[in-house]
Amino acid sequence: MVVTLAASKREEKGKRASALFDAGNMPAVVYGPKQVSTPITLSIGEFEKVFRSAGESSVIELTGVEASPLQVLVHDVDNDPVTHRPRHVDFYAIEKGAKVEVAVPITFIGESAAVKAGNNLVKVMHELEIEAAPADLPHDIEVDISTLAAVGDQIHVKDIKLPTGVTLNGVDAEEVVALIQEVQEEKEEAPAAIDMDAIEVEQKGKGEEGAEGGAPEEAKAE
Repeated sequence: MVVTLAASKREEKGKRASALFDAGNMPAVVYGPKQVSTPITLSIGEFEKVFRSAGESSVIELTGVEASPLQVLVHDVDNDPVTHRPRHVDFYAIEKGAKVEVAVPITFIGESAAVKAGNNLVKVMHELEIEAAPADLPHDIEVDISTLAAVGDQIHVKDIKLPTGVTLNGVDAEEVVALIQEVQEEKEEAPAAIDMDAIEVEQKGKGEEGAEGGAPEEAKAE
């Protein structure tokens, strides 16, 4: 999936870059093995819309920077700690003809009979390292959990059907992706038993100690 995002080369730097935010824009940079690091500017709203669709694993065609569109991936996003809106983006320009190595999120689909029976689905992996040509990069990798029917059942990396043109990148085929685990019921601890005999003995001992203390001072004076 390839989406388009408009940008323009940026001249404003330092404090003057703050004027970009007032206009609804933000600074960014694009670089790569065949691309000189270039400061750019783009619409915050348009980037948010594209990023929701593309994420960090889908190719974006960046227009307005070079004579022809640049194929890029979102490499890093710096978000405002208060508003959580993006305030700077790093784009990685893909070398034409070269394959790309990315981590693609895993999406779990289907229904598991074991889960419907009340057991837990443990998602061990949440993304998968793959390699593919830019045009073949999937937005996510789907994993069907309907094969998990009983406690102890597992899905391994080797069980995943990869899209055409996509290969694993440095991932062990035997690695567990998801498994079914039995729900462990928490045992309620019984309240500690009160030893009434011990309390009675202790109270009796205190009473005897008071009796052995002798008569009051006034009685002694007499």
